[in-house]
Amino acid sequence: MILVKKMKAYIKFFFEILPLAVFFTVNSVENIQIIDSIYNLFFSLPDKFFKATFFLVLTSLIAIPVAWYIDKKVPWMPIVTGVFVLFFGSLTLFLQNPDFIKLKPTIINLVFASILLIGLKFNKMFLKIAFQAFKMDDKTWRKLTLRWSFFFIFLAILNEIVWRNFTSDQWVFFKVWIIFPLTMFFMIFFVLPLINKKIKKIK
Repeated sequence: MILVKKMKAYIKFFFEILPLAVFFTVNSVENIQIIDSIYNLFFSLPDKFFKATFFLVLTSLIAIPVAWYIDKKVPWMPIVTGVFVLFFGSLTLFLQNPDFIKLKPTIINLVFASILLIGLKFNKMFLKIAFQAFKMDDKTWRKLTLRWSFFFIFLAILNEIVWRNFTSDQWVFFKVWIIFPLTMFFMIFFVLPLINKKIKKIK
């Protein structure tokens, strides 16, 4: 049973990072025949960034139902992210303007921050609802909500600075090799210690 849960967690994590991994790979590696063939069935835009955006949208559409199948419940964060990827990715492809997909992280991070802060204003702690497995008091949930909210705002500002001042390749590098480690750092030093501290107290 434990092995099955671990396998499900690994599969879920794989499909969560798959769209970004595919986006980075397609943008970095040229002349992959099968990728070019699939892309050319729908678009003929020569820039590799547009090709990477197409596969970002495609893999995001695959990842959402997989997440639902594993958890047997609506994965609200992947769905919200997927909707934004689909919307801004489509704008990028059909209007042939890469700025739309670059703007997506700014918008989605501000949306997540706004949802959490508005919920907190009305005593609705959405993190508590989303992560019911963690049994903690409301004070701790408020702290986590504020930390995540400010982190989302920080990511939005950082994304604006990078995409407006650097090349597309540099922005892709930033998305893959800067944002992910930053998120891990934030979770290890600002989220997990708070959760572990409260869980130990409850025990």
